[in-house]
Amino acid sequence: MSQLLSLLDLGKDYDTDAGPVPVLRELSLSINEGEFVAIMGPSGSGKSTLMNILGCLDVPSAGRYLLDGRDVGGLPDDELARVRSQVIGFVFQGFNLLPRASLVANVALPLIYQRIGRGLRTERATRMLERVGLSEWLNSLPTRISGGQQQRVAIARALVTEPRLILADEPTGNLDTRTGRDIMQQFQQINRDQGMTMVVVTHDRNVASYATRLVYLLDGRIHYDGPVDAFREEEIT
Repeated sequence: MSQLLSLLDLGKDYDTDAGPVPVLRELSLSINEGEFVAIMGPSGSGKSTLMNILGCLDVPSAGRYLLDGRDVGGLPDDELARVRSQVIGFVFQGFNLLPRASLVANVALPLIYQRIGRGLRTERATRMLERVGLSEWLNSLPTRISGGQQQRVAIARALVTEPRLILADEPTGNLDTRTGRDIMQQFQQINRDQGMTMVVVTHDRNVASYATRLVYLLDGRIHYDGPVDAFREEEIT
């Protein structure tokens, strides 16, 4: 199994009036192709900052971030944008759908930035919506479907560019328990059937249980990295 991403002694500080505040400290982590990893930790542990760096939405203050063998930590903004569009698919807690555009148009949107023609965009978006069980809603507006269905649209949009990595930030946070379970089962199926690498950031142990590996952050450091079922949060100090 080949390595998809690697963080080497990575650190991230934010500047304040009182001076730099460290958020991530000397963090090293590797994720292989096809893994399903959950990142957990309490509020303020650095989960969101780590997700932003993994998604090339932010850059580290120290250390290196290698994505698909390329050091992306020091790339300019236009190159980071190109990496995001080609390698990474995002699923957020908020569905971030255009309310006046059809489901097909919403899913096809990332393909515009890849300069793919309209016909092929529509074809690929339709295929992805069918894959997540929304073939009967292709021309509907997001306001006409449920929250769980909207999150499935967001998953289809993340998949449409055929990325190497899916990053999901609290993907069930706006959903009820049953619908959240359905969404996590969808992630499991995509990971199992397509070998897609998945990284899910969550505060919810139940959500993390769908992954095969758990990384637990505390005060910007990794305090556990191993099988989900072996993790005991009460042992973290």
